[in-house]
Amino acid sequence: MSQHYFLSDATTQPSARWREAFERGVVADLATVLKQARALVVLRGDVQSTDADTLWLTTLFPYWPQVLGRLNAGLPRCPVVVVSPTPSEGEGLLALQSGARGYCNLHAVPDLFQDVAQAVQRGGLWVGPDLMTRIMAATRNALAPAKAPMPSTLSAREVEVANTVAEGHSNKEVARILGITERTVKAHLGSVFEKLGVRDRLHLVLRLSDPSAANKSG
Repeated sequence: MSQHYFLSDATTQPSARWREAFERGVVADLATVLKQARALVVLRGDVQSTDADTLWLTTLFPYWPQVLGRLNAGLPRCPVVVVSPTPSEGEGLLALQSGARGYCNLHAVPDLFQDVAQAVQRGGLWVGPDLMTRIMAATRNALAPAKAPMPSTLSAREVEVANTVAEGHSNKEVARILGITERTVKAHLGSVFEKLGVRDRLHLVLRLSDPSAANKSG
């Protein structure tokens, strides 16, 4: 079972909401983890793991992009999520460019932390809705105008959810636009990801913009 490590020092600790999201999460000394990364391991008490553990790195650390690079080099199987007390698009783009698999608010609610973890653990990407909208818009503009037909494996409601998400809307906005609950949006989106074989919202945009992929699912 994968573990969550919040990389800390004497002055930097996870929020109470992060602790609530991951009751068995570990607060790990950053210097120790960086040292252990040379051997490609993170210690879980007496157990060593090199698979699928998630590392949470705060931007409060000096030179955090360089630290992120060292973590990616030493622990390539462990996705790193960068958390910031004051998230911004510029900082989020820097995090992604430096190799982060996720970027979110240090003080996010527990449910959001859990959503981020699920996304990065399945190989996906997670950023805030504003930054994701910007990235998705840039991706759509760079792609050919042709739009792939929806696979027949998707239900009518799943098609609506997929198209609305691909326009750059958050789950909350999709729920409002379609007149359904956020929980229903998340359920439909999870089904869409599974049926289309995609990992995250950006991958969904790419999938729906590729006419040649229309009949590859199902």
